[in-house]
Amino acid sequence: MSVKNLVKPELVFAKQQISSKKRLLEQLAESVGDRLHCNADDVYDALLGREKLGSTGIGNGIAIPHCRLEQANCAKIVLMSLDTPIDFDSIDRRPVDLIFALLVPPHQCDEHLATLAQIAELAQSEDKLDVLRQAQSNSELYAVFDSLI
Repeated sequence: MSVKNLVKPELVFAKQQISSKKRLLEQLAESVGDRLHCNADDVYDALLGREKLGSTGIGNGIAIPHCRLEQANCAKIVLMSLDTPIDFDSIDRRPVDLIFALLVPPHQCDEHLATLAQIAELAQSEDKLDVLRQAQSNSELYAVFDSLI
């Protein structure tokens, strides 16, 4: 499944004021819970459980927190940019300011891996990342993302 089809305008958040990895995961869970009718605590627990296995900070200021979620009826990506980068225990030790959070139903494992690969590929382009980082509003971040994929 294409990354482009998984990002919806209501799941895009630009220039968020978040100060820690824990608070980021909480904000992701709240956002998903509100918009996708999932239990925010379950989303948080699933994201945190995955982070305990190893950081999803992949480098270049990018994190891809992800989890399988029983309550999800289809895969979704939450796209978020941060006003100030935060420590995320990334492999390159750079702070993170772009987040692509992926939530998938348990039965979509193959699609899950393909989607992670597409995001990781995007993360290799400094030019594309710079354009995403410059977006100042939710709608602008969504439009930029949509144009890059």
